[in-house]
Amino acid sequence: MNLEEYFARTGYKGSLEKQDLETLTDIFQHHIRAVPFENLSIHCGEKITLELEHVYNKIVRRKRGGWCMENNQLLGWVLKCLGYDCSFLGAYVFNPHQNAYATIMTHLLVKVVIEGKAYIVDGGFGVSYQMWQPMELVSGKDQPQAPGVFRFTEKNGIWYLEKMRRKQYIPNQNFSNSDLLEKKECRKVYMFSLEPRTVDDFCFQCTYLQTSPDSLFTKKSICTLQTTNGFRALIGWTFTETTYNYKENMDLVEFVTLEDEEVEKTLKEKFNITLDRKLVPINIKGPYTI
Repeated sequence: MNLEEYFARTGYKGSLEKQDLETLTDIFQHHIRAVPFENLSIHCGEKITLELEHVYNKIVRRKRGGWCMENNQLLGWVLKCLGYDCSFLGAYVFNPHQNAYATIMTHLLVKVVIEGKAYIVDGGFGVSYQMWQPMELVSGKDQPQAPGVFRFTEKNGIWYLEKMRRKQYIPNQNFSNSDLLEKKECRKVYMFSLEPRTVDDFCFQCTYLQTSPDSLFTKKSICTLQTTNGFRALIGWTFTETTYNYKENMDLVEFVTLEDEEVEKTLKEKFNITLDRKLVPINIKGPYTI
């Protein structure tokens, strides 16, 4: 495990000398545009484990992606190696179908402190809720980014992340009522406290999410990747490509349904992923929107 190999994977060629916000942002953006947020292991007979060396080999050497516990653990390791002051936090994801936050802490985040200011770095959420820049940990401040306007609010020691999106233009009207489309313009994303966590705090959740019939991740095969102007997503057989700010205050969302034989080719061409085992796509209706 070495940093040179990781940076070759993400394509980052910038400075490694400064532990400043600009360098952090650049490293982070290279990660989210090279490493997909994906749960494909569940749907091709592989087990997801949280051992760092396994995560490193999967993402860096096998050129795969991962979910938050893999992506953010790897990012945290990289940042610590570079000398950043960082720690892990745990979040509870909002379920729009139930209009409630999860009761299980399933989302791992990275907190980074630079010159006394705290930032949240989250490279493991995917789709349109993936932040593109580290977010300053301040309450009530709009933080506009390419994907939309993010905002933290704090109440009684609990922090809440929400995101306001633009209007959406969907050329293929067959998908205008897709359950994958987020209907609300302001969406709650997750809540968390500032209590430091370790990867061990997520072992139960890692097993639960890949085995429980109630888990979103067993109901949908997901692969998403940020681009320079939006993101791509393959959910089951549905491929979407979103372009941010395609027109003033409007995002372009293009949908296409793939045939079985097109899935592997799309993973290779659009996400640079080649699987070792056969993927069985799945997309059961549930709380996952883009």
